Amino acid sequence: MSPLARGELWQDREFLKLWSGESVSQMGAQITQLALPLAAVYQLDATATQLGLLNSASFAPFLGATLFIGVWVDGRRRRPLMIGSNLGRALLVGSIPLAAFLGLLRMEYLYITAFVIGVLTVTFDVSYQSYLPSLIRRDQLVEGNSKLQASASVAHIGGPGVAGLLVGWITAPLTLLVNSFSYLFSAACLLAIRRPEPPPAPPPRSASTASRIAEGLRIVLGNASIRAIAFQAGTYNLCWMSLQTVFVIYAARQLGMSPGAIGIVLGVGAVGSLVGAVGAPWFKRRLGLGRAIITGLVLCCSAPILVPLAPDSSLPSLALLVAAFALCGVGSTMATVHAVSLRQAITPDHLLGRVNAGCRFIAWGPLPLGALIGGFLGDAIGLRPTLLVTSLAFSTALLWIVFSPVRALKDFPAPPPQDATASAAT
Repeated sequence: MSPLARGELWQDREFLKLWSGESVSQMGAQITQLALPLAAVYQLDATATQLGLLNSASFAPFLGATLFIGVWVDGRRRRPLMIGSNLGRALLVGSIPLAAFLGLLRMEYLYITAFVIGVLTVTFDVSYQSYLPSLIRRDQLVEGNSKLQASASVAHIGGPGVAGLLVGWITAPLTLLVNSFSYLFSAACLLAIRRPEPPPAPPPRSASTASRIAEGLRIVLGNASIRAIAFQAGTYNLCWMSLQTVFVIYAARQLGMSPGAIGIVLGVGAVGSLVGAVGAPWFKRRLGLGRAIITGLVLCCSAPILVPLAPDSSLPSLALLVAAFALCGVGSTMATVHAVSLRQAITPDHLLGRVNAGCRFIAWGPLPLGALIGGFLGDAIGLRPTLLVTSLAFSTALLWIVFSPVRALKDFPAPPPQDATASAAT
């Protein structure tokens, strides 16, 4: 790979293909993430508990399958896995309108479809995070991750709004049919990448799946910085999924918002994510790595308290909701860009799949639990009290970083040798 100066990933055609495919895939994922619950709420009259079960099914694979998928990814080239995952998601998302047309659309069908889509999403996410360091240089990881996070932020901005408007216009099942084409486009972009992907190192013949999972987890749990990043993300995601599960039904029924209004609030509020992604490199240069991560977390852990303060659909309440999601977007995206780049920089390449999977297991595993907690609490104590309790719990996520070596980091540590082990990790 020819050297590229800072900021010149814009001129790297192969990276741009990955970025284009990922951007469209992210948009599709955001539309799916809102269209599925809206289908349940508006067409199947789902309760808060049912919505919690649906969101839990979507993210259960992050808890049950991530570690095994990480081992599987490490033994294969990552780009074909990403292409296959997108094709599978296109097929499954497109099957929902067919089920609706045939009169077969039930909550049980949404649970099953959401679960299988979740398995493919885990495969795609673990694969692309492990694929990026083989496509660009390590000193370009912040720039590369910033661009990928920027596209995710644009998807957060436009995806919910598009989903809400389309659901209100053509119903949720047909929205999902339109959305299935986004995964097909993403697969085509990935197919067009021509830069050779290095073959994966063959695992030792004697290495079992359990031992290879354990090797990745030893790095995650034995490295104080990676451990703190993973558990901080897990705590934050637990709270976020509880809030998101309850917010959709709270906005629809208690605030009386239409699908389009819900999508617009989420989309306009998430403009902060784009600010966080674009500004992440600047904050790192001005504050240092550790302080940039903490600054982002302070923003995204304090902003959710604004959500339960919105009592109706009046303009002041909408402003509170927009501000809450905007500040969450700025903070969480800025922290994520640096946290993911730090993990990639200090992990040996041959362990990236397992380490990424281990981190995903810890960080995303609590998502189904958060969805269940939010759904059950929403029916048990009410929607607004659940939002209040959840918003106060966000502050606990910040403590993982405050009491870790990440806080004092000025820049990325030197990359480890390929044979680094947990005991050698810093």
